[in-house]
Amino acid sequence: MAGPLKSGKVKTNINLSRKKFAIVVAEWNSEITEALYSGAVESLIKNGVKKSNIIRKTVPGTFELTLGSLWAAEDKQVSAVISLGCVIQGETPHFDYICQAVAYGITEVNIKTRKPIIFGVLTTLNKQQAMDRAGGKYGNKGEEAALTAISMLTF
Repeated sequence: MAGPLKSGKVKTNINLSRKKFAIVVAEWNSEITEALYSGAVESLIKNGVKKSNIIRKTVPGTFELTLGSLWAAEDKQVSAVISLGCVIQGETPHFDYICQAVAYGITEVNIKTRKPIIFGVLTTLNKQQAMDRAGGKYGNKGEEAALTAISMLTF
């Protein structure tokens, strides 16, 4: 049994120094996604993951996270994948299509690979809301995604 603690650490009985994590990061809205990535990496290291066991893969946008996550998960050495992206609502329904497609796609990759594929995608109404969740007043959702990945490995 594992669970996130207030300290940002997960209490677990598995040796995380031997686990490999892939982090797939969307380039679109990079100011936000880079902050999410930093939070995820810091959290993994804080919980005992070796920096050399954190593999970064970059995709052009949030829509491409699904395939990028599948490719990362197909590596037999990877224990979990953290997918990080940010979609900010605009004036067209593009936001709705991308968010729905990525949520569905990441779910499918979880089922297909039987590995934890963590949905670390911000879906916000504006840039300020995204910044608030990428190290701002609501914390860093990249960190939370990393903690979720660790917790899922102890299921």
